[in-house]
Amino acid sequence: MERDLPVVPSLLVLLLLHFAVDCNGSKVGVCYGRNADDLPTPDKVAQLVQLHSIKYLRIYDSNIQVIKAFANTGVELIVGVPNSDLLPFSQYQSNVNTWLKNSILPYYPATMITYIIVGAEVTETRDNVSALVVPAMVNVLAALKKAGLHKRIKVSSTHSLGILSRSFPPSAGAFDSKYAYFLKPMLEFLVENQSPFMVDLYPYYAYRDSPSNVSLDYALFSPSASDVIDPNTGLVYTNMFDAQLDSIFFALMALNFRTLKIIVTESGWPNKGAAKETAATPDNAQTYNTNLIRHVINDAGTPAKPGEEIDVYIFSLFNENRKPGLESERNWGLFYPDQTSVYSLDWTGRGNVDIVTGANITSSNGTWCVASSNASDADLQNALNWACGPGNVDCSAIQPSQPCYQPDTLASHASYAFNSYYQQNGATDVACNFGGTGLKTTKDPSYDACVYTTSSKMGTGNSTSAASTSNAEDTATWLTEGLPYVLSLLLIAILGIAL
Repeated sequence: MERDLPVVPSLLVLLLLHFAVDCNGSKVGVCYGRNADDLPTPDKVAQLVQLHSIKYLRIYDSNIQVIKAFANTGVELIVGVPNSDLLPFSQYQSNVNTWLKNSILPYYPATMITYIIVGAEVTETRDNVSALVVPAMVNVLAALKKAGLHKRIKVSSTHSLGILSRSFPPSAGAFDSKYAYFLKPMLEFLVENQSPFMVDLYPYYAYRDSPSNVSLDYALFSPSASDVIDPNTGLVYTNMFDAQLDSIFFALMALNFRTLKIIVTESGWPNKGAAKETAATPDNAQTYNTNLIRHVINDAGTPAKPGEEIDVYIFSLFNENRKPGLESERNWGLFYPDQTSVYSLDWTGRGNVDIVTGANITSSNGTWCVASSNASDADLQNALNWACGPGNVDCSAIQPSQPCYQPDTLASHASYAFNSYYQQNGATDVACNFGGTGLKTTKDPSYDACVYTTSSKMGTGNSTSAASTSNAEDTATWLTEGLPYVLSLLLIAILGIAL
C-alpha cells in the first residue's frame, strides 16, 4: 500500500485545537500576525491551519509567500494594505494597479481572497494618515473593477474602539467628531459598495485600564458577572464584548448607517503579561476566547441586535516576540512558534476545556482515541502527519518492522498516533479531535504485540462510570458527526423526490 509515512519525532506538549467554526453564517477566524523572528514558514502555517480546520484567516499585508501558501486550501483570506502604503496608494492609481497585478491577481482565485483591508486603526497612529484612507480605498476598488473582481473582493478598513467619543452606555455610542472628515465619506463608500464596517474590540483593555469600573467576570463572559442595564434602552448586558459591539451599532445608527454589517476583525486576550498585568494569564485567555467562540457560533447576537450573525477574528495565531510595548503585547498567541498550543480551546462551543498543567491532567478513564471511519484518507493523512510532526508523538512503533506497522493501513497508523497524543495530553475531548478525524472509544484497540497505552491503569471499580461516560460521549459524537450526515442524506432524498 503506497502512501506517506510520517517522520518520527520526539516528545509531545499540548492539546490539538479544532479551529474556526462556521455555524449558521457566523464565522470565527484567526489573525495571522508575523511580527516575530521565530515563526514557522508560511507553508508550515498553512498545514497547521488546514489541520485544525481554520476556514478564515486575516493577514496584515499582501506577502506573496503567505498568499501562495494558502492556494487551494479552501481558507478564505483577508489581506491588508499597511498604513505605510497608504500614501502611494492614495496618490496614484497606477501604484494600486501594479500592486494588484503583482500581489493578488496571479494567486486568485486559487487563494480565496475575500476582503482587502486598506489601513488599520489609522486613528491610533502617530502619523496623520487618516485623510489618505478613503482615497486609497477608492483606488483599490477601481483596480478591482478593472479586473472584474469588485463584487467578489470587498474593500474596507479597520478601526479601534477609540474612534468613538463615547461608548457607555452602548445606546450613547457616538463617533468622535474630529474624525468626521474621513469617516462620513468612508461610511458612504461602504454602503455604496456593500462592504462591512470593521472594528477591533478588546474587553481586556477595558478591564485593564479601569478595573474599578469593569469587573473581570464581565470582561470574560462569566455567568457570575453582574448584569449592566442601559438606562436609555433598558437593554441588559451580560458581557463587555456585546456592550462594545452595540456601542458601534448605535454610533452607526446615529449617522443613519444602521444597515452596515459589522465584522470584528480582532478580539482576544493575552496569555502572559508583566507583573502588574495580572489578568494576562492562560486561564483568562482560554476563558475569554472559549466563551467568545460559544457566543458567536450560537448566533446569540447582541442585546440591540439579537440573533445577528457576528463574524469575529481571534487575535492571534502566534505569540509575536518583536512587538513593542508591554509584555502582554507579545503574548496573544494561540500557538507557540513550534506550533504547539499555548492552551486548549473548545472551538465547538459545546463543552468545557481544562488548562493542561501538571496539577490537573486527568487519566484516560478507560478510553482510547482512534481514527474515525467517516474521515477521508486526505484528512487522516494530514492529521497523522501533524501528530507525528508538530504534535511530537513518538511514532516509531508504526514504522516498518515495528510492532504496530501491520496492518499497513492509514487508519491503523493514524489510530496509534492519535491515541498516543490523546493519552499524553490528559485524555480530553479536544485531544481526540484532530480536525474531526479522531473518535473516542471504550474498547481497547491493542492487538498482538501492538499496545495502545493509557495514561493510567484502570481497575474494575469504575466500570459503571466509564460506561456512562462512554454513552454520553457516543451520543455527543453522533450529534456532532452522525446527525449532520443523516440530515444531508434526508435532504438529498427530498430533493430527489421533488425533482
